[in-house]
Order: sequence, then C-alpha cells, then structure tokens
Amino acid sequence: MSFDLLLTLGVLVAVFAALMSEVLSADVVFVGGLMVVVLGGVIDLERALQGFGNSTLLALGSLYVVAAGLRETGALDLATQYVLGEEKSIRRLLLRMCPSVTVYSAFLNNTPVVAMGIPAIRGWCRRHGVSPSKLLMPLSFAAILGGICTLIGTSTNLVVHGLLQSHGMEGLGFFELAWVGVPCAVIGLLYIIFVAPVLTPERADIRTKEEEERADLIEVELAADSPLVDQSVQDANLTLLPGLTLVRIDRGAEEIAPIQADERLRAGDRLLFTTSAMGSDGDEAAAVGPSDLESPERDDGAQEMDEYERVEETPRRDLDLSAFPGLRLAYTDVKETQDRELHQVVVREGSSLIGEAIEAIPFRRRFGAALTGIRRGGERLEPPFADVRVHPGDVLLLDTQPGFRGTHEESEEFFVTSEAGGETDKTEAEARRQREQMRTHGGGWEMRLAAAVIVSIVGVVGAGLLHVAVAGSLGAFVIVAAGILSPGQAREAVDWNVLIVIGAALGLGQAMEASGAAQLLGEGIVDATRALGPYGLLAGIVLATAVLTNIVTNNGAVALMFPIALSVAESQQLDPRAFMVSITLAASMAFITPIGYQTNLMVYGPGNYRFLDFTRVGGLLQVLLWTVILAMAPLVWPL
Repeated sequence: MSFDLLLTLGVLVAVFAALMSEVLSADVVFVGGLMVVVLGGVIDLERALQGFGNSTLLALGSLYVVAAGLRETGALDLATQYVLGEEKSIRRLLLRMCPSVTVYSAFLNNTPVVAMGIPAIRGWCRRHGVSPSKLLMPLSFAAILGGICTLIGTSTNLVVHGLLQSHGMEGLGFFELAWVGVPCAVIGLLYIIFVAPVLTPERADIRTKEEEERADLIEVELAADSPLVDQSVQDANLTLLPGLTLVRIDRGAEEIAPIQADERLRAGDRLLFTTSAMGSDGDEAAAVGPSDLESPERDDGAQEMDEYERVEETPRRDLDLSAFPGLRLAYTDVKETQDRELHQVVVREGSSLIGEAIEAIPFRRRFGAALTGIRRGGERLEPPFADVRVHPGDVLLLDTQPGFRGTHEESEEFFVTSEAGGETDKTEAEARRQREQMRTHGGGWEMRLAAAVIVSIVGVVGAGLLHVAVAGSLGAFVIVAAGILSPGQAREAVDWNVLIVIGAALGLGQAMEASGAAQLLGEGIVDATRALGPYGLLAGIVLATAVLTNIVTNNGAVALMFPIALSVAESQQLDPRAFMVSITLAASMAFITPIGYQTNLMVYGPGNYRFLDFTRVGGLLQVLLWTVILAMAPLVWPL
C-alpha cells in the first residue's frame, strides 16, 4: 500500500472514532481530517477546498433563510397548531400529524419543522395528560420520510445532486427521488401510525420532576443587622440548616444561580432553599450543599448525619433559624414567579459548547439563565456539574429571564424545545387564546409572501427553469428585501456547521478517490457480494451506507460513500444511477440510533428516550425501507 492510501485510511478511522466518541463536534473533526490529508500531500489545498465551492452549499444556505422566513412570520407555528387541533386520541393525532409533517419536510428542511413541532407537541401532551415520548419519535421519523421525496427535502439529496454534476453526470431531478421515496414514505407512515405506538415507550416529561422540586422551596430573608452580611456563603456555613440546600439567591431584580462558594451575602438577600436539590433524584446545578463547601466548624452530629435522613427530618414550616442571627423565614412553598421561565434546550451538533466544562460556560452572562439540570441519554446527571463536559444532544434545564425563547430560538448553540413563556402549565383557555392569535396573524402579508416564495422555488426548480441554488438564493433575497428577516437574522438562520461538514466531507471524498481508498473499499464490497450479482452489490452498498449514517452524520456518510459506490459501479460496468439514488435514500434513513440524524438527536432528550428505544422502534422500519429501496431502485433505474 502507498503512503497516501495508508494515510487516508488512517484519517478515515480517526474521523469515525472521533465522531463516535463525541469529544469534538462534527465540523471540527471533518475539517481536521481534511487538513491532515492536505499536509500529507494526498491532495493539494485547491482540490481539498473544491467542496466548499460546490453549488450545494449555496442552495442549502439559501433554503435555511427561506425556512427561517416562514418561521419568523408564524407560518410554521400556524401549521403546527392546525395539525395538532383539538384531537385527544394519540392514534388520531398521529393520523393528522405524521402525514402533514412528511409533506412539510418534503419542501422544507426538516430541522426547523421538528424544532417547531417539539414545544407544540409537549404543550399538547401537558394539556391532555399524554406522555410526549409517544409522539416525539414519530415526529422525527415522519420528518425523515418527507426528506427523501424531493430534491430539497434534506441536505443529503443536495449533496448527491452536486456530486453527480461535479462528476459529469446529470443531477437529480426535483421529484426524481419520489419514485422510490414516496413508496418508502407511505410504508413508513403506516408503520409509524399503526405499529410504532405499540413499541414506543411511555415516559413522563423530563421536566415533571424538576418542576415538582422547584415548587417546594423555602425562602429566608437576610436582615441588615445580621452578622452574616458580607460573609461568603461558605463562611456563613448555611449547610447547618437541617436537610436544606441553598439553590438560589434573589437580590433585588437579580437572581443568582448557580451559587459559588465565595458569593458574599448582602442585606436584604432572599435565600431560597430546597429539601430535594441534592437528594437521590436531585438535579439542581445551582445548589450549594455539603459536597461543595468545606464546613470545618460543623458539630459532630451534623457532620455524621446522612444527607437523605436530613431531607426527611426537615421541619418545613417551623424552621429553627436561631443559629443564624438576622435570618428570618419569609415565605414557604414558593412558586415560580411570572418574571422567571423554565426552559429546556438540546445542544446542537457543532455547538461551541461541546467539549466545554459546565463551570467554564457563563450561562448568566451569555444566555440570561441559570443551569439547573442536565439529561444525557435519557438519564439525569447528578450534581455537582462543574466538571461535566457538554455533548451533542445533551438536554440542559434552564431557569431563565422572560423572553428566552424569542431571544435564543435561532441560537447556533442549541434548539429551544420548550414553548414561549417556559414550562409552566397552560390552561385550555390560554391554549385557545394562543391558537386564535396564530389564526389572526395568519392573515399577514409577510406570511403570504413567505409561503409564495417557497411555492415559487418548488415550481421553478421542479419545472427545470432554474438551478436550485439560483432559485433558493432569489427566494432568500426576497425574504430579506421584504424585511421579513434582517441581513443579520438571515446569516444567523444558516446552519454553518452543516455547511462546513458537507464541504470538508466532500474534500475527504476527493482524497479517497486520489489515494485509491475508494477503489480499495469498493473492491472489498465487490469481493464480499460478487456471488450475489448486481443486486448483491447494490445491497452491499446500501448496507454499508446505512451502517455509516447511523455512526456519523448523514451528509458525511453520503459524501464518503459516493466515491466508493461510483467505483463499484464502474468496475462492474453497471449504470451508477441506481447506486447513487440508493445511497442518497439510505443515508437519510437513520432510524435505529438517536445520533444518526439531527432530528433524532433533537427529540432524544425531550422525549426522555433511551438509546435502545430507537433500535426497538426503528429497527423493523429500517429493514422494511431497505427492502423497498433494493426492490424498486433497479426497476426505476436499471442496472
């Protein structure tokens, strides 16, 4: 083997390992791998960067702006409220929701469709006493199915479209994928509506426990003449209060959480304690408890008292504050006030928070929020969180200032999966009022214009009048020129991490072709499936793509598999079209892991799912759809 081949294979192995470990974000991993092959001389810099000049990136970036315009005008909100309606049966709701989501996702990027659907579905579930885990996985799966039906349904389709053109072949037609994508979508929807509900777990909303804990606080006020004024929290030794843990300090309009051990108390401070923040189910990152502060002056009895015993023995309304002069009981059973909101967010792929320790992230300064809990892989992480490093898909539970969702809805760091106003329960009257406001807003010219833009893009691209990159760019220009989005908002709407992953992955694909790695891997697939004929070769390519897309990103998988599939087809003198379409569809069918597709990652935490839930629910669906691809692709595009 040549040095170039060995280096390229080594880089591919390192890239896969890094992506699976989630130590670094996908964009960093792919760019790092690309720079290694450039430094190793496998390809020159100009060829490595060709992927970033691919028209796919312009098309995808402009479509992000158009989708943001629809969201900004309230069109997606209105559509979501219409789909959910007043149904009270899960099965009937799935019948309304899943086909609608699939249709939306066929013409819009599925990420904003799911991002808008999550808070609406969680609100519906809260009002009707239904577990959101019954609906959020079907939401993600239905969105994935829509993406495989049209050219603009998902970024994967655009990647292959651009690769075909760059290799001198005809790009994908707007509805070309529909020949196989629509049958897959129909079979998939039938499965999601009639089979998946039996397999989908029923779990409580992840906020339920946290809200119960927050609703049971004790508030203590610090008098001006107290000797504790100007002492640090650690020196004040507040851990002596039996069974209580300090979770927040209200200081005028300021609310301090998480609380540092060196935070100095001031006259008039209101100290909020809870009995459960550091218990067996505790999840309060704001808490300062015995494990966080040194207490050399504690008496022996207090030092030896078990934490859980202290929780049970807490005298709630007859709290003895005699050991702390100047502290007096203010209120008990403090509920969340109207000037605070409870939110949950899901860390995005490519977020700058990934890999950062919690203690290094200035939540209050950057987001106006205090971190109160973390969920990972369906499990509650236990405090303290100082050394916990953020992973993609982590659910962060936040105590925020008002207006958090509106401010951070377009954040590049996370998806906000709670409703405007936070996680407080909404009455039916409030819900109806919100829906009525949506209907009223639906008459705005901005909404009609945004809808006309997406319809026009579909029309001109579908008719072959304009390239999708040109049509999308014109649509984005109209959105900005009409004032629906400002130029700054348009830039923020683009998921730059996805574009970077695509560009770098295309560069690695170039390295695979230049080094002979694509040919070597293709020969391995040919040798393993030669006895099964052309259909066996196609099955091998589809299986390899399906495995890869559940490990790395869908765009990375299709960019890396394209040169391999092309090498297999050319070496066996077969028409490559069926291979290209098959890997395009297979790369988007990531149903068996939560990390294989962005929308799965988005619902993973909010649905309180476990990793194997996706395998149990999506495994049979995955096999069914693979079978459809293998049966129909060679019929539509003969080998």
